[in-house]
Amino acid sequence: MANIEVGGKSYETDEEGYLVNLAEWNPEVGVYLAGTESVDLTDQHWEVINFLREYFEEYQIAPAVRVLTKAIGKKLGPEKGTSEYLYGLFPYGPGKQACKIAGLPKPTGCV
Repeated sequence: MANIEVGGKSYETDEEGYLVNLAEWNPEVGVYLAGTESVDLTDQHWEVINFLREYFEEYQIAPAVRVLTKAIGKKLGPEKGTSEYLYGLFPYGPGKQACKIAGLPKPTGCV
């Protein structure tokens, strides 16, 4: 376990940098985690991050990439529901990297 320091507060993370206490996430923590992943957050990133957080709240699971792609396409439009679009935003994996930035656990099936 490790800790990150954001806005004068300490947050516990696991060995891969995912937040241990999901309830502690806030947008400032998201920006910090994005920085550790070399991702400059845009409105498109936040759209996916907010979608992931809503999905997790409803289903209590972080979606695998295939499920994420389909669900994003349904909610945000077919042009955004593609692997190319999502990998363009999160090059190290829209499931794994986006979930980390969103303060969610690593999706099941991610290595």
